[in-house]
Amino acid sequence: MSEPVRVLNMFTIMDRGGAETMVMNYYRQIDRTKVQFDFMVHREQRGAYDDEIEALGGRIFRMIPIHPQNFGAYRKQLQKFFSEHTEYKIIHSHMSELGYFAFMEAEKLGVPVRICHAHSYPHEYDLKMIVRNYFKRKMLPHITHMFTCGDKAGKWLYGKKNFDKCIQLNNAIDTDKFIYSPDTDREIRKELGLEDKYIVGHVGRFIMAKNHEYLVNIFEQILKRKKNAVLLLVGKGGPLEEKTKAVVKAKHLEDKVIFLGLRDDVYRVAQCFDVFVFPSVYEGISVTVMENQAAGNLCFISSEIPQQCVITDNVVSISNKEKPEIWAEEIISRTENYKKSNMKSQLVKAEYDIVSNAKWLEEFYLNEYKKG
Repeated sequence: MSEPVRVLNMFTIMDRGGAETMVMNYYRQIDRTKVQFDFMVHREQRGAYDDEIEALGGRIFRMIPIHPQNFGAYRKQLQKFFSEHTEYKIIHSHMSELGYFAFMEAEKLGVPVRICHAHSYPHEYDLKMIVRNYFKRKMLPHITHMFTCGDKAGKWLYGKKNFDKCIQLNNAIDTDKFIYSPDTDREIRKELGLEDKYIVGHVGRFIMAKNHEYLVNIFEQILKRKKNAVLLLVGKGGPLEEKTKAVVKAKHLEDKVIFLGLRDDVYRVAQCFDVFVFPSVYEGISVTVMENQAAGNLCFISSEIPQQCVITDNVVSISNKEKPEIWAEEIISRTENYKKSNMKSQLVKAEYDIVSNAKWLEEFYLNEYKKG
């Protein structure tokens, strides 16, 4: 085969979200002489990963946003795209039920492999759920493969009766990059001016699911018990970033809470966390929880997060219904004598290391391409 098989991945925008980061982990590891990733996105602005995608040889196609007022125009745009790009025999959508339109048009134009990938599940049911449930039912006849990151996401998107047909693709990470290094720990602390601090770390966009206000409340209680504590928030964007900053200001914690913004070296920053706190309202199989376990961090996560995320023995689950004081007391007591260690073997044993997972995905694509 002289040219690689080109797989069209579908996203809203290639920013540093969990699903996007997971796909980039696979993209970096996969043999790109055999399989090349391209991306269909639905925003005009460039995403955080766009430069890297293009450097790796990927193409990025920009479509209009998928809004009800755009449905007709979007379908025409898809028809034109698949008519002109007959090289695609595999599409892999990471857009949940919103992949319906692409699956339908791709099927009409003879794209043989149409993969839907479930990355998360809704926590609250509102009026939007009527529309979401409608499209996920309409989508099912037009997909050929049902991928999922975990049980809850798969059962929600495809229905419990279809769950035995699901293929679980683990949210694998490059464990070698995250292995704890005391030298890197010292280095990043010096860079950030936090050499003598007790660092509470968090990684995530400022959206409702991440529960930042509750996180700040937990940190406030930690600070009462540990005066040298700082809260390091890694990530940027989302509708609640300014609200979170306002909460921090109202509590007079501006000199204790650091908004670090987007980083392309999270694997380094995670080395300096004394504890990783992640009280999400809901998650799929969180990439950042995997990364922090690999970094040897003691991780305190919400009990709402699927137990499939718990791979190592350095994870503590606590309910978000508990008072922040309970979190704070548990965090301080358990980290008092905690020593970080190399967790690679546990991640590899649980099949969350990227090397073997990327090889499996590469072979899957090649085999399905040959069938088509």
